Amino acid sequence: MKKIGSVFLFFVLLFVYSKWGPSIPFSVLSQQKGEPLTVTETGKVAVTPDIAKVTIGIEEQGPTLKQVQNNVNTKSKKLTDELKKLGIDEKNIKTINYNVYPEFDYQNSSYKINGYRVSVSYEIKITDFEVVNEVLTVATSIGANIIGNISFEVNDKTKEELTSKARDEAVEKAKTKAEGLAKSAGITLGKIINVSESGGFEPRPILMYDKAISGSEPVTEANITPGETEIEVTVTLFYEVR
Repeated sequence: MKKIGSVFLFFVLLFVYSKWGPSIPFSVLSQQKGEPLTVTETGKVAVTPDIAKVTIGIEEQGPTLKQVQNNVNTKSKKLTDELKKLGIDEKNIKTINYNVYPEFDYQNSSYKINGYRVSVSYEIKITDFEVVNEVLTVATSIGANIIGNISFEVNDKTKEELTSKARDEAVEKAKTKAEGLAKSAGITLGKIINVSESGGFEPRPILMYDKAISGSEPVTEANITPGETEIEVTVTLFYEVR
């Protein structure tokens, strides 16, 4: 009983001390030896895109497949010819979709085919931004009725160079951060034992599905500019702690 009373008295005194006595630093930040110190930083480099990719499509409907295909082929040839006049190389005009759909008469229980719908889509790669607006205007003027997304990109060589620059910035920032943390925490850094990286350049799309796809008045004037975007690289360094 005497032992139980002593234990009870100890907890009572502990409660009183914790309630009204000086605070006790129960939480202590520490870095155990052998555990890595992890730091993460991001490097950014501004860049102006130098490649534009535009999706342009032609869709036609009619009673016979041959008639519809002829209409689509005629407009497609005219589109290609007009794009070449703007200085766009044929290798930068790529067919990405060609679809044929039968149109059914759903009023008849036999679902008889009463026509066809044909659509073709092209991806146009443009390196001279001076003609981007002209491409859109010319496309709608010859009967292209599907104007898709426009995305702005950076050529591979520039992307690689700027990604390397952003990576260097991220690593430098991470090292500086690690040194500052180590100094504040009173620990000694060893060698870097691991590195991870994420990020890069994301093409910036502009949604262009507008009046042209609905069959109403086509877009006759466009004002498209690439603006500026960023290449980002996030680096995580894992340091050995001595």
